[in-house]
Amino acid sequence: MATAEERMRVLKMIEEGKISAQEGARLLEALGQRHERARRQRGTGEAGGEGRGRWLRLRVSDTRSGKTRVNLTLPIGLVNMGLAVGARFVPDVAELDVEEIRDALRSGLNGKILEVRDEEELVEIFVE
Repeated sequence: MATAEERMRVLKMIEEGKISAQEGARLLEALGQRHERARRQRGTGEAGGEGRGRWLRLRVSDTRSGKTRVNLTLPIGLVNMGLAVGARFVPDVAELDVEEIRDALRSGLNGKILEVRDEEELVEIFVE
């Protein structure tokens, strides 16, 4: 499906008489097909941009010993939903930008997307 902004532009052109309703319907259909092709090329599934076989891994390690404290793997779809709902509850951390993480997930990026280190812990987030 086309973005809301794209749909509104088409509806505005119909309203202003620049194109007919039939032409507008064809444009909306073409926009939807374009969006569907782009979604498939990124490898995303049906449920709200959920990735097929894509996972988010969170690893927390002790910086002194190098020992892993947490190694958590979650489906991308669950992470997207959790970020959307829980972003307002995340404490302010200078290095942590929840929107940056969401953008990286939406873009289909693979590999390490975040690393935060302090004196005691190393937090790494990967997309696989």
